[in-house]
Amino acid sequence: MTGNLERPTAVADAPSRGRGPGRFILELTGLRHRWKPKLPPVLDDVSLSLNPGTVTWIGGRNGVGKTTLLRIAAGILIPQAGTVRLTGLDPIGDRGPYQRRLGFLSAGDRGLNARMNVTQQLDYWARLAYVPRERRAGTVAEAITTFGLEELAKRRVDRMSMGQRQRVRLAMALLHAPRLILLDEPRNSLDEEGYVILNQGITAAANRGAAVLWCSPRGEDRAVHTDASYSLEHGRLERHE
Repeated sequence: MTGNLERPTAVADAPSRGRGPGRFILELTGLRHRWKPKLPPVLDDVSLSLNPGTVTWIGGRNGVGKTTLLRIAAGILIPQAGTVRLTGLDPIGDRGPYQRRLGFLSAGDRGLNARMNVTQQLDYWARLAYVPRERRAGTVAEAITTFGLEELAKRRVDRMSMGQRQRVRLAMALLHAPRLILLDEPRNSLDEEGYVILNQGITAAANRGAAVLWCSPRGEDRAVHTDASYSLEHGRLERHE
């Protein structure tokens, strides 16, 4: 792990530039994307709408396009066709307000500064997330408690296990109470206690009205309550009944 900090895609909610939210938190319509002209599309006319207060899981084999779909939903990757809306906002035309409603956990172990301890890391993220100064310390303290980081609060992240780092990254994604939470393989490296904390964090977010979309390999949806489950295969989403 290096000392470089990846710029977060998760920042606090703020007023939009005039577009009111629709009935859905997230609307993905007719998404199409392929990496090379001669390759099959990883996304082929994919549409998905998420209601407030719901948890949705997408499973599938490695390499079928789950991460691509999440990166498009996060506004990091622009699809070759289709539209993306978060509470009515466009990820390009409304870049700032869009990002302010978003919490995103990427796969792997990115986004941490090796030289910061946990408290410093979360405080820095809260500043980037525009958490008001008067609420910042309380927000960080609550995240430390919620994700079981009390004994690690003063420890540098480069001196922590992979599972401990994953808890910090989850805290970063959720600490500012975003409207949409996107989690790419959030169970990676977590122990049983970590699974419980993850489940509690997702449930709490849904209870306050957020929409949660998370992806993982098949079979892992049973660890976390979900309102809807899908499989992604050959570029198409299939809902599980």
